[in-house]
Amino acid sequence: MKILITGSAGFIGFHAAIALLSQGHEIIGIDNLNDYYDVNLKRGRLAEIKKHPQQENFQFIKMDIADRKEMESLFEQYKFDRVIHLAAQAGVRYSIENPHAYVDSNLIGFVNVLEGCRQQKTAHLLYASSSSVYGMNTKIPFSTEDRVDYPISLYAATKKSNELMAHTYSHLYDIPTTGLRFFTVYGPWGRPDMAYFSFTEKILKGETINIFNHGEMERDFTYIDDIVEGITRIMDCIPKKQSSEFSTAEAAYKIFNIGNNQPISLERFINAIEMATGKQAVRNNLPMQAGDVPRTFADVSELMEEVGFKPKTEIEVGIKQFVEWFQSYDK
Repeated sequence: MKILITGSAGFIGFHAAIALLSQGHEIIGIDNLNDYYDVNLKRGRLAEIKKHPQQENFQFIKMDIADRKEMESLFEQYKFDRVIHLAAQAGVRYSIENPHAYVDSNLIGFVNVLEGCRQQKTAHLLYASSSSVYGMNTKIPFSTEDRVDYPISLYAATKKSNELMAHTYSHLYDIPTTGLRFFTVYGPWGRPDMAYFSFTEKILKGETINIFNHGEMERDFTYIDDIVEGITRIMDCIPKKQSSEFSTAEAAYKIFNIGNNQPISLERFINAIEMATGKQAVRNNLPMQAGDVPRTFADVSELMEEVGFKPKTEIEVGIKQFVEWFQSYDK
């Protein structure tokens, strides 16, 4: 199949491209290579893809999804069988500092993707949502049936907006869409703005790490290989037109949680890094940050029912893999 991966120089996009190339697909990857974090890391990921045995089936195009004309031309030229939309302005806290970046990428960019799928009648659009849409929900584990009407960051609000926009296009234009609510993804080639990356770097250097909410945090950490396994399985699980128990509006629309279904305390998380690095962390306890949530916990029963899979990598195993990559990459 001919597959578009937006954000192909990003963390998840890079790993998805590697996996789908191994399955024999033709991949067109686009990314604007913005400087939200070190562009050299993004270029390094692209260089790794070029080492793949099937690298001739990968084509990279530097492009901004917010550029309407370029996106129209892209869809018209390639006529994709599947679209895996992973490009977005990431980060909860950065959305407080720079809200316009989120509007441009996560809203305008997403409309351009939807329009491309509509014009070319794409068979299935998968797109990245986020566990952040659950906000401060107190019912756990978080289910896709739960209401998610109260986001506490602009990032979360844009992701919920993506789900609403996708449902609209599915209903109006019969475009099958599947939203993937990712839960705290980590692993080799990960993002430097994520805690596991910065904690590892600082612990290895003997620097102090900031621990928010005085360590009273739990996260459903999900290893990158499990995320990609979910994506590749769901890719061919095309939703059929149906209504919900709340509405008679019919749409070929689906949402999945992809999380480890096992919240990990911040203390166990830090211990895993200490074990993998062989060094003790120097801790600085701080209050909760704006836009953050104390706990995430994914209900993945629908994922199991539909595609027979749920993430399973233990935090100690995943962190060890990340630290080994980090030390190799850092050198």
